[in-house]
Order: sequence, then C-alpha cells, then structure tokens
Amino acid sequence: MDGDAGSASPVEVEPMPGYLELLSRGSSVMLGAWRDCSHCGLELSKQTLLDNAYITWTEIALFFLCAFLWTMVRRGLTESLFKPLAQWCKLLPKDAAKMPESAWKLVFYTMSWSYSTYLLFFTSYSFFHDPPSVFYNWKSGMTVPTDIAVAYLIQGSFYGHSIYATINMDTWRKDSAVMVVHHIITLALISFSYAFRYHNVGILVLFLHDINDVQLEFTKLNVYLKSRGGGYHLINDVLSNMGSVSFSITWFWFRLYWFPLKVLYATCVFSIQSVPNIPFYFFFNALLFALLLMNIYWFLFIVIFVVKLLKVKEVNDVREYEDEDGRKAADPQAARKDDDDDEDAGHHNSAQRKHVQNGVSKDKYL
Repeated sequence: MDGDAGSASPVEVEPMPGYLELLSRGSSVMLGAWRDCSHCGLELSKQTLLDNAYITWTEIALFFLCAFLWTMVRRGLTESLFKPLAQWCKLLPKDAAKMPESAWKLVFYTMSWSYSTYLLFFTSYSFFHDPPSVFYNWKSGMTVPTDIAVAYLIQGSFYGHSIYATINMDTWRKDSAVMVVHHIITLALISFSYAFRYHNVGILVLFLHDINDVQLEFTKLNVYLKSRGGGYHLINDVLSNMGSVSFSITWFWFRLYWFPLKVLYATCVFSIQSVPNIPFYFFFNALLFALLLMNIYWFLFIVIFVVKLLKVKEVNDVREYEDEDGRKAADPQAARKDDDDDEDAGHHNSAQRKHVQNGVSKDKYL
C-alpha cells in the first residue's frame, strides 16, 4: 500500500470532534468511499486478504497455547485461592459460587488495563492524544512493535479463553449470549487488526474498554463481601456503591464518548485520508460500530441498575433479575414461600434490631 500518504505528521494535533461532526463527516466520507468502490466484490476481497493479511503459523499456535494456559491458570487459581478465600470469608452460597469468576476477571483486567495505560501514557506512542496518528506511516505487513505484540497476544488469547469460559465456566446470565457475541467480535477485531497491522487502533480500543471491567468486577466482589459471615459490613457496602457510580460514569465517558469520537472518527475519516486504498475499510468499521451498539445495549442495563439503586438503595446485578423472576413465575409455591419467609424474617428481626437486607437478618459491622 501507499505508505507515503501518511508519512508526514501534522504540526498540530487534530481536535476531537463532536457527535454531529462524527455523524456528518463520517457518513460523508464513507458514502464517498462506497461510491468510489465500483470494483469492490468478493474477488477483490479475496485478493486483498491474500495481499495484506500477515500472520504466521507460529503466532496462531501461540494464540491457542496461551488460551489453553489462561484456562488452566484460572482453574488453578479458582481451586487453590478463590474458592478457599470464599470459604474463609464465609460468603453466602450464591455469592461463593460467583466470587471466583469476579476475582479472576479483576486480576486479569487490572493487569491488562495497566499495561495498555503504560503503552499509551508512559511511552512515545501518542495514539490517545492524537488518534489520527494511529495511521501515520502505515504500511501493509509492517513490523508490529514487540510491546504491542505482547499486548495483542495477551488480549487475543484471553478472549479466546473467554468464549469457552462464558459457556462452560461462568455463571449464566440473561446477557450471556450477548457476551459470547461480544467476545467473538472482540477476538475478530483483535485478530483482524493484528493481521492487517491496525495494531495502533487496537491498543486504543482495548484501553478504552478494559477499565470498565476492572470497576465492574471490583464492585461485584464488594457486593459479595458485604454479606460475608451472615452479617452486614458497611465498608464493603460503601465500596460497592462507589464502584457502581464510578463504573456508570466511566462507561459513558470511555465507551460512549471517547470511543466513538476518538476511535471511530479516526477509522472512518482519517484512515482513508492517510491511506486512500486502505484494506477492508468497511469491514473494519462495521466491527467497530457493532462494538459500539453493544456498548449502548449494556448502557441500558446500567440505566436500569441506577434506577433500581435509587429505589432500593442496594447494589445488585440487574442482569440476574430476570432469572430470579423467571424462577418465581415457574414455581408460584416457591415464590409464596419466599415471600412468607421474608415477612417472618422481617417481624423477627425487627424485634432484635438487626440489619435486614433482602429478607436476611445480619449483624452490623464496619
């Protein structure tokens, strides 16, 4: 491809656009590219794939090996650390079953987000502050820097593991099917961006998404811990509420503000300006837009979560409400029994002046 098109970096950093500019200019550029692509078709796609996709069998083997290792490491940590820790904390049975999943994800996402933060803010890469620079000096088959290649191997293999884990290891929730689709699209984006040397964009995308996973798992762990030992622990309740507020704010800021205005604007507009014949322009942007739509879908869960939090002033995973409601609808007698038990517990505990949460009497602790 024409590498000279993006060889000269601009003197000034391009200002970040607004939503209207993204829609107007992005759609204009994409429509213009579509009209100019009169010779596009299956044959051209095949040839472009053969000419521009660079990935070795060694890299593919490393991907599968690391995906397998992630699964083994998770199983080892779950059996030797997370489950014993849940028993030591005397978590409620339903929380003890879910705690290892959250602990594992918190460990991974903290590590991966810290590494992408290091790459973007403590090295010479300027992709966050100057998103169009992700396409400067782009060349087909260019060498991927070692530090970025390591990040890609870690993230790609983890999402390969996550497809298997969501189906076979994680607690199934009502959005788990969407989560599997998310993992598949994310893995496709990682593999595609690496093979076509769009790795600079990929690092920026990973940085903007991983922070929310850190906050989510931190919040969920504190939700589980606040009821440990059959009591009520104020510190974990406060931390879970702080985490949920932080999660809600950063989800919008990182995924619905920075992601479209930094990443999508760069890939829709500046990619084709820097590299006029950039390969798989439409396919690449279609995957990114699909990721944005899923971010919007999950943001609706966050809105429901905030509404419930304001009503009941307690943090729960809103994705699990449907499962509980479905259980009660399928078994009315069990539902009535739960209600009776909750009522009895409420009368009993009011006399003892204990903290009551979800119909469970709990001693108060700091």
